[in-house]
Amino acid sequence: MYEPDDCLMISGLQHFRFCRRQWALIHIEQQWAENLRTVEGELMHERAHDEGLRESRGDTIITRSLRVYSLTLGLSGQCDVVEFRRSTQGVPLTGHEGLWLPYPVEYKRGKPKPDPMDEIQLCAQGLCLEEMTGQTVSEGALWYMQTRHRVPVVFSDDLRAQTLATIAAVRELLNSGQTPPPDYSKRCKACSLVEICQPELLGKRDRSVGYVEGLFG
Repeated sequence: MYEPDDCLMISGLQHFRFCRRQWALIHIEQQWAENLRTVEGELMHERAHDEGLRESRGDTIITRSLRVYSLTLGLSGQCDVVEFRRSTQGVPLTGHEGLWLPYPVEYKRGKPKPDPMDEIQLCAQGLCLEEMTGQTVSEGALWYMQTRHRVPVVFSDDLRAQTLATIAAVRELLNSGQTPPPDYSKRCKACSLVEICQPELLGKRDRSVGYVEGLFG
């Protein structure tokens, strides 16, 4: 069991899958910078996190900005939206009759990605909700602003395994206290930390050092 102060941020799992160096700059070195993408993302999440937009639609209760945690996994964070759907396998909710099962929905600025980084972040939310409710949370959804489309995500055994492996890898990097070297690629152009990271410049320097060491090694 972890203490609350030792919990990893759920959103950091997506950062880690995108780039380990980016994760370390943010979560170890405490560095951050804004760009157009981050500002647009923050504006989108402000609406998703507006607690005044809570609503009930028949057999679904929609909550926003719900804090979730798992002391077993050492995770904590905030869900953009959690839909509580009426279910015989659910849990009671104060002020509402019947039983309700949580269905997390994560909002993303762009579009679906080849890497399951978004699915892993969402699955981590599901694992936290499972611990908090004592019920199996089998699926959730990702909503992408660019496509304006909701993508259902099943929390399969494989996705759960990938999520747990990512949590373990993040914890290992955190414990090392070391920021990984840059790995320059086209994704760097979209990163708000590119000026802080200097991946192209530092990557060239590292390659030059390796070349010189190879000559005299």
